[in-house]
Amino acid sequence: MTQLDESARRALAWPSEPQEPVESCTPALARQQYLDGFADIQWPLEDVAEILERHAGATRLKIWRGRAAPRQQAPALLYLHGGGFVIGAPETHEDICRSLANMAGAVVVSPDYRLAPEHPFPAAIEDCAATLIWMRDQADALGIDPARIVVGGDSAGGNLAAVIALLARDGQVPAVIGQVLIYPVTDQLQATDSYLRYAEDFGLTAAAMRWFRDHYLPDTASGSDWRASPLRAASLAGVAPAVVILAGHDVLFDEGALYAERLSSEAQATSRTWPGQIHGFVSKRRAIPEAQEALEAIATAWRAMDPALARSAATDD
Repeated sequence: MTQLDESARRALAWPSEPQEPVESCTPALARQQYLDGFADIQWPLEDVAEILERHAGATRLKIWRGRAAPRQQAPALLYLHGGGFVIGAPETHEDICRSLANMAGAVVVSPDYRLAPEHPFPAAIEDCAATLIWMRDQADALGIDPARIVVGGDSAGGNLAAVIALLARDGQVPAVIGQVLIYPVTDQLQATDSYLRYAEDFGLTAAAMRWFRDHYLPDTASGSDWRASPLRAASLAGVAPAVVILAGHDVLFDEGALYAERLSSEAQATSRTWPGQIHGFVSKRRAIPEAQEALEAIATAWRAMDPALARSAATDD
């Protein structure tokens, strides 16, 4: 088995306040712990051209305009934060959103979608779908091109992004031109070998994943629904091109790799694995410099999804 990168070891040993294992917490305590501790290991937030807050119905949105983003017809990313469908907010993943907004010269929109267990499956999907519809309808006010929207997210957010991309393929929500899936949850049955290989001692544990799933899916039969487990979709044909970012020492590695394989064979995808990394590494840039490589890989893949963005980058060079 590949050894952990030294940076991953540093992140696992990061000197922060002790926290209760998430599976021992109430949802309220788990959320507060996450909000209290997430920023300590993240890189300082980059400056962007503009930060806005808006609402799509009852859903709060945070919006970042990259420094090089045009005022009109900018490319856009709908970014869905991770947190096991139970914790997290746009602010907990603001470092990723700001960086990608600047790298792509784009507008990034992130919804504060409803969380379980108060709002179980499929409430989060409904909020994310409503946000995409809002982005299309508000494109002129946002200064974005509604024909150049990419959907993305990490972990639980990667699950939601994959589902939104499939709904877009089927015409149930506006079209997207690409999807960014960062160590995504793709199979809620949690039966792959990586759940055994990395069950403990690598940050995100198998026990924590069960805790997240059981709050999101109180009806266990929902785990076979492709909207909960996109790996179980009958077909991925026709879905938007994807970039899949994986960490080698991650309980989610196998299901992410399987989804990337299916995307490559049935649609179009590029996949990058950091073999010595742990779940969540892209949000741990203070400890893990490889996070920057992953963000750059995402920006490169995004340009390939968006010919206009690729032409703009070539002109800038």
